[in-house]
Amino acid sequence: MTELLGLSIFGVDWGLIKPFIVIGLAFGGVYALSGVGLVVLYRATGVLNVAFGAIGAAGALIAYYLIQHTGWPHWLAYTICVLTGGVINLLYGMVLGPAFARQDPLVKMMGTLGLALILLGLMAWRAPIGGAFARFLPLPSSDHHYTILGTSVSLTQIICLGLAFVLTAGTSLFLRLTKLGTAMRALANDREITATLGVPVRRVEAAAWFGSGLICGIAGLLLPDLLTSLDYSALTFLVIASLAAALIGRLESLWITLFGGLAVGLARAVLAPMAASPYHFLQELSKYREAAPFVLAIIALLFLSRRRVVTISRTTR
Repeated sequence: MTELLGLSIFGVDWGLIKPFIVIGLAFGGVYALSGVGLVVLYRATGVLNVAFGAIGAAGALIAYYLIQHTGWPHWLAYTICVLTGGVINLLYGMVLGPAFARQDPLVKMMGTLGLALILLGLMAWRAPIGGAFARFLPLPSSDHHYTILGTSVSLTQIICLGLAFVLTAGTSLFLRLTKLGTAMRALANDREITATLGVPVRRVEAAAWFGSGLICGIAGLLLPDLLTSLDYSALTFLVIASLAAALIGRLESLWITLFGGLAVGLARAVLAPMAASPYHFLQELSKYREAAPFVLAIIALLFLSRRRVVTISRTTR
């Protein structure tokens, strides 16, 4: 009906914009669930894990190898992809986490940056990118398509969006209703007092590292299907958009992080067709759509700072 009416937005036909909205919501779902993983880990340990994307990429490459070079079933390779994220994250948190425990938050973050660079170097060594060779890690869900409001939507895209809401709701309930979740919230508020109350701090932190790592693996599994290629460098820099979503949520609110991730995904996608707009400023703005995560994060932080002081650092006692 809208096409018949010739509806357009900023001079761009609505029919051209709709597919980009679908793509934006799908990517936004991945950014959102990744942002939730970042927030949960930060609240429990004070670590802003910038190796999030690299960990997911490593799991995706392992799954790709198992599918292409072994007779293992696909579902098992996908499971190993997710578990790989949890194991790598847990090992880092348990081996190097204590050494950084009393360091400044910036130092903690730089430690995870070192992990990201190590993983990126290992992936470049074992699976170099170049030439005509390309890797693909499609999911069975990508073969199923549905028509929603006149737009083709894959089952993978629906899963990305739905999983973001399910994970956010499930994590919120977990933090509120379970003993482990209560311990994580207490640890976020005051580590020293929580320890004196007999809470096993190391065990709680281990659970946060492992849980966040599982989300790394899930993101690493979903993104290659959305990107239609397994580009581990692109997966590594997933953390930029996810970090923007987490900052929009002030590294505290899971639900604001969710909607922040969706906003980032939509902004990056919808700006693409604006290159066809008759308005020159929109054509120019489309060229800088990759900066959308930073712009949205800055706007959100400035808006929220009018009511309260916003900080991304923690005091370690």
